[in-house]
Amino acid sequence: MRILVANVNTTRSMTEAIAASARAVAAPGTEIVGVTPRFGADSCEGNFESYLAALGVMDAVTTHPEPFDAVIQAGYGEHGREGLQELLDVPVVDITEAAASTAMYLGHRYSVVTTLDRTVPLIEDRLKLAGLDARCASVRASGLGVLELESEPERAVSAIAETARRTVEDDHAEVICLGCGGMADLEQAVSAATGAPIVDGVRAAVTVAESLVRLGLSTSAVRTYASPRPKRITGWPLPDLAEVVEG
Repeated sequence: MRILVANVNTTRSMTEAIAASARAVAAPGTEIVGVTPRFGADSCEGNFESYLAALGVMDAVTTHPEPFDAVIQAGYGEHGREGLQELLDVPVVDITEAAASTAMYLGHRYSVVTTLDRTVPLIEDRLKLAGLDARCASVRASGLGVLELESEPERAVSAIAETARRTVEDDHAEVICLGCGGMADLEQAVSAATGAPIVDGVRAAVTVAESLVRLGLSTSAVRTYASPRPKRITGWPLPDLAEVVEG
């Protein structure tokens, strides 16, 4: 089984870290392939960068040179999962949804701890769209930029652990979701600070994707995620993806 784990930004070191985290929980026989878009922002922290990332990920995945059995979109609250589902006949798993759905097996209510405050509405919208918001106690920002997770790891651990502690004490969360693909290695520190189960979206998505492949299941194409109708796309700068849509 080969699973593509698509980073939503163009920072290759983050792609490598995300892929390494995915490999840590992948079953024997599962190959994890990290994918970095060839264009886009070096971090995604707002709507513009998120929509840009959606195009970049669709381009990177549809032009991948080898066959694959599933795709993980490794961006928290990012746009584009639906487009991938229309373009592909393999399962597509979003880490935001994988983390939240996994958290609901573990406690009554969960909270998400993310990076900057401006990303909170994007995550809230993604959870609402997926029908996962009813048991979300809160989405809280740690105040860190995405790239600071790599450049200032000690500060990152402290800020995220403290924010998680507040979600447990003030919001009555029983499970914590780490709200960024770059937070994959922080589970132990956050768990120690809160005593709560910690769910990393990348690792949760790997197990979901593996299960779907083993069950022989993929996205329904009977209505919402039917393949795009063949049509001419004018002025599209990515010829490879345009060919996919044009059929």
